Amino acid sequence: MKKIQMVDLNGQYQAIKEQVNASLSTILETSAFINGPDVKAFQLELENYLGVKHVIPCANGTDALQIAMMGLGLKPGDEVITADFTFAATVEVIALLNLTPVLVDVYPDTFNIDIAAVEKAITPKTKAIVPVHLFGQCADMDALMELAEKYNLYVIEDNAQAIGANYTFKDGSKQKAGTMGHVGSTSFFPSKNLGCYGDGGAIFTNDDDLAHILRGMVNHGMYERYHHDVIGVNSRLDSIQAAVLRAKLPHLDSYCAARRDAARKYNKAFAGQEHIITPKTVNGCEGICDSCDCHVFHQYTLKVTNGKRDALVQHFSEKGIPCGVYYPIPLHKQKAYADDRYNEADFRITNQLVKEVISLPMHTELDDEQINFITTTLIEFVNG
Repeated sequence: MKKIQMVDLNGQYQAIKEQVNASLSTILETSAFINGPDVKAFQLELENYLGVKHVIPCANGTDALQIAMMGLGLKPGDEVITADFTFAATVEVIALLNLTPVLVDVYPDTFNIDIAAVEKAITPKTKAIVPVHLFGQCADMDALMELAEKYNLYVIEDNAQAIGANYTFKDGSKQKAGTMGHVGSTSFFPSKNLGCYGDGGAIFTNDDDLAHILRGMVNHGMYERYHHDVIGVNSRLDSIQAAVLRAKLPHLDSYCAARRDAARKYNKAFAGQEHIITPKTVNGCEGICDSCDCHVFHQYTLKVTNGKRDALVQHFSEKGIPCGVYYPIPLHKQKAYADDRYNEADFRITNQLVKEVISLPMHTELDDEQINFITTTLIEFVNG
């Protein structure tokens, strides 16, 4: 059995090696490193793939989320509601802009933001909601957009983990993750489903006026060289990363399909295990039906419910199986974001999840022998 990787970036590279190498060679020869032809081409190709009017490439996913909030004109003191169970970047940018983060609990099965908790947290100071499409599937966008309309709020999608996922609305229509709110953001960090070979990100919107503002903001507020019309930042996707993303984008659906196939095999192996709770999808199919397109399994995250999670992490290490705990500490308990406003009773689910969740290896190159070794090792240990 070949060595198990948490993410096998080299294996994926080998399949597109010739195209990537040729593109990088062209960029090196032409020296078009910043705002070169590949950046514009990737922007247009991603707009077409997502079915969104505007893609604004930028330097990384954290910048994408911050610039999206800047573009909406949020003011210091404005409250922004987001999930307690996610990576810190989501709340980090809220704090950096002197906005007021308001953390709420999540659902125990999909791990996405709890709609009732969101509505309970809305005050006259609330200006935006940031749903995080965690681990590869969308939050309940039907309900979130209804709340946004009811309370006149912005919805800013944190789509760092779910690019390529589809969301099916109650009326049967579908849209890609990141394209449903007023603005969306994503990350192209190498381990993402669509990842480059460094840092990269993008912002999505169907709002023409907002797109114009965002395009200036990513480039020091300039639309014309040395004319600074808005306050901006230096956040550009470089040509080398754009070329890598162009090579990968035509394969994104197949990458996601391979991840779903691996998730089905994991789910099948764990079926009927009392102390192993497999991830649930928003449409209830548990990610195992052949037509499922709502979950792209950026992570395959399950719950170990008999108190053995931490010991399992150590056991996996001894067996040469990589894994991750995403996330071990709730945001409301992080030193940087602790606040006397928070009541532990409001974070019952998150406080339990951080004790139980574990993410297994998940990438496009997983084979049956590896999956069998991972699942057998996990089941034997949990039940031992």
